[in-house]
Amino acid sequence: MASDAHGETLALREQFDSEEQQKDASTLGMWIFLITEIMFFGGMFLAYSVYRNFYPHVFAVASSSMNAIIGATNTGVLLCSSFTMVMAVRAAQLGQRKIIILFLVLTLILGIAFLGLKAYEWNVKFEEHHVPGPAFHLDGVDTQGPAQIFFSMYFAMTGLHALHMVVGVGILTWLIIATYKGRFTAGYMTPVDIAGLYWHFVDIIWIFLFPLLYLIDRHLG
Repeated sequence: MASDAHGETLALREQFDSEEQQKDASTLGMWIFLITEIMFFGGMFLAYSVYRNFYPHVFAVASSSMNAIIGATNTGVLLCSSFTMVMAVRAAQLGQRKIIILFLVLTLILGIAFLGLKAYEWNVKFEEHHVPGPAFHLDGVDTQGPAQIFFSMYFAMTGLHALHMVVGVGILTWLIIATYKGRFTAGYMTPVDIAGLYWHFVDIIWIFLFPLLYLIDRHLG
């Protein structure tokens, strides 16, 4: 730890020459991580697109079975959480500790609300026998195999996204505790800034998942 000219404690690690260098390295590291995540999700999106091209009618029927209201609600929840996260980052830049905590808590609540709605939706799919396996059945299609492919990809993509949300909730919880302890100031708020990048990435992934799974060709089903 080091101190600036005003005696303010800064979290400068020994491998860095300055706070600016440390922040740039942290930001670059997060962007590299997000690029790998984009490649990972991109492969899943590509596979989904290929199968949807092979079985357009079945995928349309499967999409029409999805609850678009829940999907749209979750989209709104995440958009609101992006706003509160931006406000938390802005408050961190200004060194407003109470405001940081307020907006981080709001972001955390919205993140938990998203996961709650997703858990409810998954439970409905279990009850409707839309989980791939021996008991799977989707009305309106002649062959159940392609329909199981849709729901396999649905659970894989939304499950992976939910896992990222859980990680994000954990990060937010840590940030709230660290902010309460006075760890962040206007001179050092890199963790809040980096967490904001991660949270926005997770939100953007859902912006792509929502139309792919809930909206495209829905009327054909």
